[in-house]
Amino acid sequence: MAKMKALPVVSEINVTPMVDVMLVLLIIFMVITPMLSKGVNVDMVKTHNPVKMQEADKEDAILIAITRDGKVFLSPGNSLIQIDKLPDKVKELQTNRSDKTVYIKADARARFEVMENVIDSLRTVGVDQLGLLTEQIQSDRRNQPDL
Repeated sequence: MAKMKALPVVSEINVTPMVDVMLVLLIIFMVITPMLSKGVNVDMVKTHNPVKMQEADKEDAILIAITRDGKVFLSPGNSLIQIDKLPDKVKELQTNRSDKTVYIKADARARFEVMENVIDSLRTVGVDQLGLLTEQIQSDRRNQPDL
């Protein structure tokens, strides 16, 4: 009986399984990433001293987004809504809630008239706790005068 010789050792790395895993992960991240953002992306108004509102980041927070072109979106659900239907929907979302605050984030270039209409429609159904979301201005110390 003759002894069988072992196959030579392969010193190359097989990258095919790694590439397969990376492509699957890439596809998963591409699908999930748009779902991670809460509400509609708007270019919010920038202020020097914004008030921190961590409650606005909660999953079940009532968030109204006003875009530059005047469209109004309501979260949770991130759905486009007409201003005349907004009060009833918000009142429905507020039932059985301890935090009755409604957060509004508007685009810096949105018409003030749309913002005013949204606030007025919310006030008609008794919403008295509003949070206006803004962003911090990234100050450049070189351009500011000494006080």
